[in-house]
Amino acid sequence: MHAGADIAIVLNAQAGNGHTPPDAATLRAAFAAHGLHVVVFERRPQDDLDTLVGTALATRPGLLVAAGGDGTVSAVAAQATAHDLPFGVLPVGTLNHFARDLGLPSDLDAAVAVIADRRLRAVDLGEVNGRMFLNNASIGLYPEVVARRVYEQRRFARGKWSAMLHSAWHVLRRPDAFEITLELDGCEERRRTPSVFVGNNPYVLEGPHMGHRERLDGGALGVVVLRPRRRAGWLWLALRALCGRLSTHDVEQHVVRAFRLEARQGELPLARDGEAASLAPPLRFASRPRALRVCVPAERS
Repeated sequence: MHAGADIAIVLNAQAGNGHTPPDAATLRAAFAAHGLHVVVFERRPQDDLDTLVGTALATRPGLLVAAGGDGTVSAVAAQATAHDLPFGVLPVGTLNHFARDLGLPSDLDAAVAVIADRRLRAVDLGEVNGRMFLNNASIGLYPEVVARRVYEQRRFARGKWSAMLHSAWHVLRRPDAFEITLELDGCEERRRTPSVFVGNNPYVLEGPHMGHRERLDGGALGVVVLRPRRRAGWLWLALRALCGRLSTHDVEQHVVRAFRLEARQGELPLARDGEAASLAPPLRFASRPRALRVCVPAERS
């Protein structure tokens, strides 16, 4: 049934940025317009993503593509790297941070054309205790918000954005702080913080380009340690962040190739590319320079 397919696509039909994601027939037609035959593996709510990717890999494709949001893209990219396959992205999720920083078009037909053109660029991956991330990993506030968001969606059948707002309000009313030790460039630094954010390459933290990365192949991690504050200060911090006006009074920044994080807690709440979990410290973070080959527009290759 899958003979002759050079491209395998893993489609998360639950993703979406305010509209219905494309279905398998739409994707097949879009690639057929470029003379390409693809096999689409569509994820249903009950499907395990890793198992579905394994099924896609069993067809021995020459190119593995993720159609979904950042969580789907990250999981499929990890398998593309493990199997030394070139990777493509169809950004049909909610935020699409990785696709945005790659300069990929949001229009489906334009994104398909990028994959059909197969101009590859090697970009970095981040890693924490052997687990990969494309965009960022964090401990503290954000994974707590994500975990609460999942609860709100399941318990109260709220939409993603409504659940996120309720979750953020719930977590920020009583933010916890962690006693941590960071080993950076051979030096140990003790901190008390509600959150540590680690970017696969540094993020811009001020100005109109806040939340973007200038490059994805710098071979570095951007480490941001949030300074503790009184409860009333969180709203003011959020407003400044929305305006792109964070400062050294708000965060401490480091750019490193690798570092270790130790804490007294048995497990730390961790989010990788928006997916929440827990890991026992110590946490060892590292950059994997140019580990992923990904399709990019001609001007980015």
